[in-house]
Amino acid sequence: VPLADITTDEALVAYAFEGEEITAEHGGPVRIVIPHLYFWKSAKWLRGIELIPQDAPGFWERNGYHMYADPFKEQRFWND
Repeated sequence: VPLADITTDEALVAYAFEGEEITAEHGGPVRIVIPHLYFWKSAKWLRGIELIPQDAPGFWERNGYHMYADPFKEQRFWND
């Protein structure tokens, strides 16, 4: 995910919801939420954040999903 997308006011690293810790079933203990992108960009079970000089495909992108994933442009699959 480009750095500009995780440094917006809407993106967040979450460990709780409504005062309760996020359970493993819902991606806890920590997950990232990037509301303006499709949710496969909002990783569950976050273990770390790695900054790299250019975008590289992750699991979902290597399996046919779009590299950026803007839902307003319907960028769901690699050829959208």
